Amino acid sequence: MEPRGYRMVVSSDLNYVEACAVAERQLIAWLRDKSYDPSGLDEGRTEVAPHAVLDRDSASGRNGAYSRWRMRETLNATSGTWQSTLVVRDAGLPEDKGRTWLQVDIEHQPADDKQFPTKANTPKLVRLLLDSLEARDGQADVATAPAFIEPQDVSDLIEELCDAERRLPVVIATVPFGKSVDDWSRTVVEPLYRNLHGLAVLYVLTPDAVGKFNKALEYHPVFGGGIRTYVPGLDPAWKPDAQRHPVMSRRTAESSGHRASAILATLPQRLSARSALPTALLSVPRHRTRPRPKSDGTDIAQLHADNATLTTMLDEAERAEALRVDEINDLYAEAAKSERTSDELRGENEELYDKYQESQRLIAHLREKLNSVGEFTAAYTPAESPSIDYPTSFAELLERLTELSHLSFTGNRKITQGLDSQSVDNWLSVAWDGLLALNHFAGASVKGIVGGDFLSWCKSDASGAFPFPAAKVAMRESDAVARNGKLRSERMLPVPVAVEPSGKAFMQAHLQIGRGNTVAPRLHFYEDGTRSGKVYIGYLGPHLRNTLT
Repeated sequence: MEPRGYRMVVSSDLNYVEACAVAERQLIAWLRDKSYDPSGLDEGRTEVAPHAVLDRDSASGRNGAYSRWRMRETLNATSGTWQSTLVVRDAGLPEDKGRTWLQVDIEHQPADDKQFPTKANTPKLVRLLLDSLEARDGQADVATAPAFIEPQDVSDLIEELCDAERRLPVVIATVPFGKSVDDWSRTVVEPLYRNLHGLAVLYVLTPDAVGKFNKALEYHPVFGGGIRTYVPGLDPAWKPDAQRHPVMSRRTAESSGHRASAILATLPQRLSARSALPTALLSVPRHRTRPRPKSDGTDIAQLHADNATLTTMLDEAERAEALRVDEINDLYAEAAKSERTSDELRGENEELYDKYQESQRLIAHLREKLNSVGEFTAAYTPAESPSIDYPTSFAELLERLTELSHLSFTGNRKITQGLDSQSVDNWLSVAWDGLLALNHFAGASVKGIVGGDFLSWCKSDASGAFPFPAAKVAMRESDAVARNGKLRSERMLPVPVAVEPSGKAFMQAHLQIGRGNTVAPRLHFYEDGTRSGKVYIGYLGPHLRNTLT
């Protein structure tokens, strides 16, 4: 399940007292902007509006100091409750190097179990804090406006990207050739970045700096109006690492508006929700707000008021506990999915290793045979492999499917084209290799020389010049997916009525185009080579839902 809440974790070079003062000033400004009463923000609970209460607690001692403000807003009985929490923390830890930590959480708690939490947007409070606190993440400044990178800034940027203490993703936009940097940033980049405030470090790479940047990051380039998200732990010298850092194409950035902004924010939102908090923030005690005593009224009236307040707090605690249980269940599901993916990768690696060893033994055997008959040159001359012209985008891939006479694409072209906004380096080549292998397989089916399904074909030597890893082929979905009506219906994909009178077929056979990414694309197909001479491609896009998503 995608995270629905908002979380910002940044540090500041301000000391604890200064950071608290700035945070409280901006909190008061935010409350006034919402037409709430910001007076009397002492320890305990304050009613700032008829439908909103603000809790304040703080402590200081041997384990450092913290201040926490938590506001709960309930507009009506069916709206649920919006909870906003601001924490300022200085634990005095050596690894913090004098930094003060700030955390902002926004989450929606539904009124009942039948409702689903509403997704939280970036609150105005975050923008007020970032504009006044000089917030930082590792070596980088965290701001609401993107910084421009000139050629002389590239070295510092590379150092920031490789910083081991970096917690936030770095999002870097480029400017297309011939476009004004200022105009492009104002009209395209800044609207796309609006959901990233507090979640990422934001940059715009000027055209003069692109060449130097891409030379330094040979395997992780970005150019042509594209935008790339660099997650923490970047390894510039390792090519496979490039798959962790998704790219948004210029086409998507320029034309999709709100949708592109939401896509760009998905990964930073997930990282913010799933990343472990710094040690200083983990040590903040659980929220234990108490009602503020009133000086007026009788003892009985005071007891009634306290009882009502405590009952309300108990209800709040129960709802909060229910949300934490849901989060834990989601994490269990993600852990199970990661474990399954790990098992699949382990199997794929073992298969590839076996194939490699087999190839090495075959090469050694053939060289020995050639040497024995005096063909020394032929034995050690590099083989000429067939050149494959790979498409440069998924949009081009769809156009070039006409080159593969035994394939027919029946899926949603927009979904496939949407992969261009999140594609990593090898998705296109894997998808095209899979399509070439399917086309070769279908052609052999027409000739009647196929002895099994596509998986059997990939495991045999029949695939010839168009091999595809058998570990990336699945001919069946799990029984849990096949029996689930909603999940099965997603895999009922279009085919000609001549193939299935209903116009749809259950396409459980699929190719694993990518892993290790929130998109994890799949290609679903239907073999009909023995009848129509075709393999129908009913879907090429993000992983369809299953029992773990």
